[in-house]
Amino acid sequence: MSHSSYELKAVARERVGKGSSRELRRNGSIPAVIYGDKQAPISIVLDTNEVTKRIHGGGFMTTVATIEVGGDKIKVLPKDYQLDPVRDFVLHVDFLRVSANSQVSVQVPVHFINEDKSAIKIGGVLNVVRHEVELHCPADAIPEFITVDLAGHKIGDSLHISHVKLPAGVTPVIADRDFTIATIVAPAGGVSEGEEAAEA
Repeated sequence: MSHSSYELKAVARERVGKGSSRELRRNGSIPAVIYGDKQAPISIVLDTNEVTKRIHGGGFMTTVATIEVGGDKIKVLPKDYQLDPVRDFVLHVDFLRVSANSQVSVQVPVHFINEDKSAIKIGGVLNVVRHEVELHCPADAIPEFITVDLAGHKIGDSLHISHVKLPAGVTPVIADRDFTIATIVAPAGGVSEGEEAAEA
């Protein structure tokens, strides 16, 4: 279900500061930090190309990685990264330390299936309220995406989180209501089969 784990080699950072970050980036490296699990944060340096490849490869934020730093292997989940707004260049990554029994909250993309078995086939429009849903998951079992089945849904129907079969141990962060993921709405011009037949 999820992307397979991968390893990144890192070097511990001695100097931490604006000047050294710029120097790192010029040399093809990026600063990152590993925090969490009740331990002191570690500042590290990663290879820019490796990280950029992972981010563009998809599933970056939902895949647990192993970072090797100074002989230690640390399991982590990316929590945040910053891109240079101009050059789409990775500036910094925050990693959260995880263990097998860690619970993490992750934004997981929503996929829709069976559009052709719903009112969308006759011109209904899928109005997506949430393209991602924040879920509490075991760190070692993060779904790559969740699936909403549209089969049999008509214009005017709302699809809620309760329509989604979530994997074991995975629960929505918003727990106090059955929130809407998408609705099927009438097209702006309306669907009237009589008129369409007349025009044809």
